Amino acid sequence: MDKESKVLYFVTSNTHKFNEINILFQKKALKYELEQLSLPTTEIQASSVKEVALFKLKSINEKINSSYFIEDAGFFIDHPLNGFPGVYSSYVMKTIGNEGILKLINNFEQTEAHFISVIALYFKPLNEILCFEGIVKGKIAKDMRGSSGFGYDPIFLPNDMPNKTFAELSIEEKNSISHRGKAWRKFISFLINNN
Repeated sequence: MDKESKVLYFVTSNTHKFNEINILFQKKALKYELEQLSLPTTEIQASSVKEVALFKLKSINEKINSSYFIEDAGFFIDHPLNGFPGVYSSYVMKTIGNEGILKLINNFEQTEAHFISVIALYFKPLNEILCFEGIVKGKIAKDMRGSSGFGYDPIFLPNDMPNKTFAELSIEEKNSISHRGKAWRKFISFLINNN
């Protein structure tokens, strides 16, 4: 491998996302150097997180001469909101935020929700595009709790640790059960096999 192919770019302007992934990355003995790259991507409104992730990845393929990936996620409140905000998660967070989401729910005991994370990778050595997906299920908390994490973390109670929101967990605890952590472990497995 030449020097350039050992650089793996995570294309994101979200420092929280980069830090979560970088902590996991540092724990593995990989021959790749992870770097954050902030480039504008083209985001489409589509029916699935995977479609959005792949479109964003392909929208910048002329701008990077190395392996690179993007991670896109969606927050879905299956009951009672029929999957809302879903692929509109980023827009909804900017407009009504967690406060607005909580106002849409009456019975918190009956809520069902999940996060989906999709890592879309352009892997230069194989000239291939690959996707790695992770899902975590849980419920909605009655109020915002915790100061860690970002986005919808303060209102999401994962089934694996139902007494704490994502925002009440350390990054290590969150990564051990989160959608991003699950997608990441699949991604790492691929990189180890192609190191």
